[in-house]
Amino acid sequence: MFTIGDKVVYPMHGAGIIEGIEEKKILGESRRYYILKVPFGDMKIMIPVSNTEDVGVRNIVSEDELGPVIELLGCKVSAMSDNWNKRYRENMEKLKTGDIEEVAEVVRNLMLTDREKRLSTGERKMLSNAKQILISEMILVSRIDQNEANKIINEAVFK
Repeated sequence: MFTIGDKVVYPMHGAGIIEGIEEKKILGESRRYYILKVPFGDMKIMIPVSNTEDVGVRNIVSEDELGPVIELLGCKVSAMSDNWNKRYRENMEKLKTGDIEEVAEVVRNLMLTDREKRLSTGERKMLSNAKQILISEMILVSRIDQNEANKIINEAVFK
């Protein structure tokens, strides 16, 4: 169980700080929710306390663990299907894990693919979402702003 002030990652949405635990009645059912504040924008996410393990909510990585992730961004594209539909599904599965290395791999692969040939609209949206997920965790781990995190990603991928 997490507590107020914990920095966690909610797969497919990104990292944030738990700023409250509230009881809410939704569709006639009363449940407890973590209120997660994302570090940029004005978004708050309600996560059912009972579902955190099932959906893969985890603590953010440490600063020591972030270094290898940045290095991973500088590696070559990993094997991906030429079929955009299959590639999209494979990347979506990686994002659903919530694993920062999997998210970084999706970001890197899509950024490099976009440089070679234009991504489809769906993949461009996926890249934007994956980048926001990665950036949100970088902000909380390294205490930097969104622009600095974006710059670090771009420099690592296109070095």
